[in-house]
Amino acid sequence: MPAFVLESATLLTRYYPGNLIYIFKQFLLRGNVVDLAVGVVVGAAFGTVVNALVSDLLTPFIAAIAKVPDFSQLSFTLNGSKFMLGHFINAIISFALITSAVFFFIVKPMNILVSRSRKEAPVDPTTKKCSECLSEIPLAVKRCMRCAQLVS
Repeated sequence: MPAFVLESATLLTRYYPGNLIYIFKQFLLRGNVVDLAVGVVVGAAFGTVVNALVSDLLTPFIAAIAKVPDFSQLSFTLNGSKFMLGHFINAIISFALITSAVFFFIVKPMNILVSRSRKEAPVDPTTKKCSECLSEIPLAVKRCMRCAQLVS
């Protein structure tokens, strides 16, 4: 059978539509894709919680200290353009909180776990002691180079 017929037959059996669904399902169910999807969903939910924390709790608290009643409405106008300074400050606070939480609750613990699990294997010895003169000799030798004693 010619090579191109064999190759096209292999392609047809490998990529028919029912088999594509199976291949796609295998791709989706590999650990990396599912882990990434879970991470994105949890990250989005975490971002929403932090944004609510900043806009509903921290910003009013900072506004109370600074004696500005509504911190999120803090803005200024320049040539008819309104600059929402309060929203920008909220975004900066949210960013700082999210990055610090990710660093202290995800990155640091993972680094500690990885460093604990990476224990270097003990180095194999390359020398041994001669039983007669107690000098260090290579493992492969059959006689001590100092006293000419047979070593096992």
